[in-house]
Amino acid sequence: MNIKHALLEDKTQSRAKAILVAEYACTSKANFKQLMQCFLANNYRLSQRAAWAVCWAAKRNSLMIEPYLPQLVAQLTNSQVHAAVIRNSVRVLEDMNIPENLHGDLMNACFALVEAHDTPAAIKAFALTNLYNLTKFYPEISRELRLIIEERFENETPAFRSRGKKILKQLPKV
Repeated sequence: MNIKHALLEDKTQSRAKAILVAEYACTSKANFKQLMQCFLANNYRLSQRAAWAVCWAAKRNSLMIEPYLPQLVAQLTNSQVHAAVIRNSVRVLEDMNIPENLHGDLMNACFALVEAHDTPAAIKAFALTNLYNLTKFYPEISRELRLIIEERFENETPAFRSRGKKILKQLPKV
C-alpha cells in the first residue's frame, strides 16, 4: 500500500480509511515511517488526513510512535499545520511516557495552547491532561494548572470544563 496515495485518493476522510492505514502502518517500521512522513509533510491536506491514522496507530502499537515523540511535541507549536495535526499529536502524547528531555517543551506548548483563546476545545482538553500528567514529575506546576482552570472555567467550552473538573479533583489543594 502506498500510504500517501491511500490518504489522498478520496475526497473525504473516513474512520474506516484511517483505521485501515493505521493497521497497515503498524505492520512494519518502514510502513510506520511512511505514515509519519505523511503526517510531518508540508502538505496541509496530507498531514491532516495522516493525523487520524497516526492516532489510531499509536493506540494499536505505542512502541512504533516512541521514536517520533520529539516531532509530535514540535508539532504543538507549528502554526502552519492543520488543527487536526495538533489535536492528534496532543492526544497521542497524553497516553505516552514522555522522555524527560521533552518535558519542558511539552509543558510550554500545552500551557500556550490552553491559554490561547482561539485554540479548539479538544486541543485544550488534551493539553490539560498532558499538563496534569506532568504534575507527577513537577508538582510545582499544580498551582499554575489549578489557577488556569479556575480562571477560565466559566468562559470555556463544556469540553474544557469537563476535563478541568476531573483534573481539579485530582490536584492537591493549595
